[in-house]
Amino acid sequence: MIITSSPNKEGLTEQCGEAAKKGVEAGNGESLMIRLNDKNIVNCNACDQGWGTCLQENHCQLDDDFEDIHNAMSTVDAYIVITPVYWGDMSESAKAFFDRLRRCESSFDPSNINNIQNKPFICVAAAGGSGNGTLSCLSNMERLFLHLNKMNYKNITNFDYIGITQRNKIYMLDSIQSSAKKMVLKD
Repeated sequence: MIITSSPNKEGLTEQCGEAAKKGVEAGNGESLMIRLNDKNIVNCNACDQGWGTCLQENHCQLDDDFEDIHNAMSTVDAYIVITPVYWGDMSESAKAFFDRLRRCESSFDPSNINNIQNKPFICVAAAGGSGNGTLSCLSNMERLFLHLNKMNYKNITNFDYIGITQRNKIYMLDSIQSSAKKMVLKD
């Protein structure tokens, strides 16, 4: 599953998504592209004083596109998350989605149909402007995947964190493609 989170359909984030898709397909994998900005994902309401169905039943009670994506995440073998860098962090659409995902996955139950732990991932921070904030965005993405894997580095398999800017995109798009291909091939 390749998740992008930029409103710009012709920018650096989209180019990274296409590079990841090419890499997955070069490894004879199937890609499922999710553009969060094309989906209706609202912010978390912290329902029931923060102890809503997300924590009790591993699903969100808000009525939007979140649960469809959450359910699809359990059917894929790996994730590639690509976000533009806004003020040293992930985009607003990425934060809205992943804040809710983090809550729904926080009380891990092995029988949960939405189990998304222990799957390889690649995180890409695409800084289209100055390149500033790339490292802090990647750090926030690292913390996200640590939370999704119960703060246990041993649960995290085959992963990478890639920073790309306008200045290095000539070779970093190739790196994204190669990383995605290698993840699919499990070498």
